[in-house]
Amino acid sequence: MSEYLTIGAVLILSIVGHNMTVVYAAIIVLVLKILAQLTNTPIILEFMGGHGLQFGIIILTAAVLVPIADGTVTISTMINSFKTPTGIVAVTAGLLAAMAGGVGVPLMQENPNVIPALIVGTMAGVFFFKGIAVGPLIAAGFTYFIMALAEHFK
Repeated sequence: MSEYLTIGAVLILSIVGHNMTVVYAAIIVLVLKILAQLTNTPIILEFMGGHGLQFGIIILTAAVLVPIADGTVTISTMINSFKTPTGIVAVTAGLLAAMAGGVGVPLMQENPNVIPALIVGTMAGVFFFKGIAVGPLIAAGFTYFIMALAEHFK
């Protein structure tokens, strides 16, 4: 029962905070939870938990590639982006984000007790700073880097 209350609280806070991305996500998870309960088979919910992140990354990556497909971004635009300070910082940020995500997934798998803290931090960023809820994966990577750094200097 507490799962429903928690998801319901996220849903209500998302509605109040006008964050439709989290509203839709909470509704999807709530519907999947109810279906799992009604059918007495948690397969769909487990599938979403096990593979949803990968599907989300695929859809996100496809959306980012659309400007290349529609001709908005060309090869020359891409080459010229490396000639600007913003472009160089963007490449560096992309590199760091990909690295963080790459170590974030194993951290969440090996240390699931970190997930609630990542969710709370992400939700706080969404609600109070108008962020976007892609944070848990990158936050897990940052957590990994910070903990590895702390362990190194211990």
